[in-house]
Amino acid sequence: MMVSQWDSATFRDSPSTRAAFRLTCAPVRLSLTPRTSEFFVLFARAGENALEVARLVDRRFREHPNSGITQEVVKAAETEGDGITRDLIQLLNTQYLTPFDRDDIYMLAIEIDDVVDELEEASDLLGLYGIELPTKHAVQQTGLIVAAAEQLSIACENLKSFTGVQEALVELKRFEDEGDRVLRDGLAALFRDDRIDPLMVIRWKDVYDRLERALDSCETAANVIANIVVKNA
Repeated sequence: MMVSQWDSATFRDSPSTRAAFRLTCAPVRLSLTPRTSEFFVLFARAGENALEVARLVDRRFREHPNSGITQEVVKAAETEGDGITRDLIQLLNTQYLTPFDRDDIYMLAIEIDDVVDELEEASDLLGLYGIELPTKHAVQQTGLIVAAAEQLSIACENLKSFTGVQEALVELKRFEDEGDRVLRDGLAALFRDDRIDPLMVIRWKDVYDRLERALDSCETAANVIANIVVKNA
């Protein structure tokens, strides 16, 4: 059986997922030999990678500007995550039998990848914008992202049995809600203080938005997992 292949080099065009692999004409042969266990292994790795990047970025923000975590370290971990995403999409393209709905597999892979990408971009803005010291709200955001990524990693690691998945998703949602409050407080603090350079207001707003998007992607990934649980429980 022949199908078209997703070009894993192209991301981020669909407004619904903020990430999409472009459909090309290159044919791929579907395998009828089940390799469903590989999906679970790759999703566990993707969850672990998202947590690793979250911890790196959290440390980089907390220790900035004297952090031992450089942007190169964060970028290397993000690149590793891209490789896991490519492996998942390639496996999806070549398997006739999948453990879950194909759309759910694709969406979950993309959303986890988005978590990592948004974190890497937020980390990059520290150097790009010449930010001297982190704000307390940014540090609170990165801490909440680590907490959410821990729950996402637990959920991804247990996709096969669903053990503890519902509890992890509930906790993740709680952290995302707290992140919304921190974002509002951070933005309010920026615009309330007339002493802050307007350029710094713009720069920090960009950073806050990137971190919030990473947390939102954690929640969206959690929603996909919740759908998987409902469909397969």
